[in-house]
Amino acid sequence: MSAVLTATPVAARPSEGVWHAAWRRFRADRVGLVSLVVVAGFAVVMLLSALGLVAADWQTEKGVPNAPPTLMGPAAPVAAGVIAAPTGPMVDLSDVDPLAPRYKEWAERAMKFETSETRKADTLPFGADRLGRDVLAKTIKGAQISVFVGVLAAVVATLIGTVLGALAGFFGGKVGDFLEWLYNVFTAIPDILLIFAFAAVAGRGVQSVVLILGLTGWTGVYRLVRAEYLKHSVRDYVRAAEAVGASNGSRIFRHILPNVSHVILVRLSILVVGFIKAEVILSYLGLGVSVDQVSWGTMLSEAQGELILGYWWQLASATAFMAIFVTAFSLMTDALRDALDPKLRGLE
Repeated sequence: MSAVLTATPVAARPSEGVWHAAWRRFRADRVGLVSLVVVAGFAVVMLLSALGLVAADWQTEKGVPNAPPTLMGPAAPVAAGVIAAPTGPMVDLSDVDPLAPRYKEWAERAMKFETSETRKADTLPFGADRLGRDVLAKTIKGAQISVFVGVLAAVVATLIGTVLGALAGFFGGKVGDFLEWLYNVFTAIPDILLIFAFAAVAGRGVQSVVLILGLTGWTGVYRLVRAEYLKHSVRDYVRAAEAVGASNGSRIFRHILPNVSHVILVRLSILVVGFIKAEVILSYLGLGVSVDQVSWGTMLSEAQGELILGYWWQLASATAFMAIFVTAFSLMTDALRDALDPKLRGLE
């Protein structure tokens, strides 16, 4: 008697989605994951700052002018009525100023009118600037402005480059020729000169900086998106959509765009880093945010004069925060690019 073998049907395993697979690969990259946590921490702090819960009083004079960081301790006080000579013993001012003996008496009278609310701190966690404002609060508020400008300008540049690149790559012909001419005009002018020209016309302010960077930074996105649309517009799935009556807009935005979104997303994240640096340079040169606002660039500009006098903490704070955020965002961008790369996806 022969045994009859029956095959047990195996349930089909559902295919893994593109974004789910990308997230799985991204989580396997420890450096990228740590960078994501750092960037998320900055995002939370900046959101709290925008809501007025953190660094809302950054313009308040909390400490004495150029108060040192807490770890350094308060600056050594200078005795009333005397000055330190460059070399040799202390020099008594009473010899040259007849009012010098009254300085101590006047200081004691002034102390009687001081209250605890108006007394300024001799030291702050990250120090104070020349007006006595908290450097840590300024750095947090500056991060909000600099990162906001970088992200919003990158979104504007990406939208412009994506739309123009999609039109040029999909239609070609006269539309493609005109957009190629426009692209060549923008790329023929050095970026720094183009930015300065727009800055001279638009003036200072957050909106102006976003507009300047957005209108000058779309060319890289345009080049990549145009190449992708040239490649995808002749593929079978697009021709099949055309055969069933799909409109041009449907094929451009519903069929092709999702398949090139990884290129756009990676380019967007790269632009964010570049535009943060560009905003810092513009603000440092006096062409960025207005005088009543603060950014990492304005802090570096202010610190230039303070550094000569030995007050280095504002420069160190702005530089450290900017370096941490830009490095973390760049590493996160590299991990995101590897996770979305179709070539690496096929090796799994």
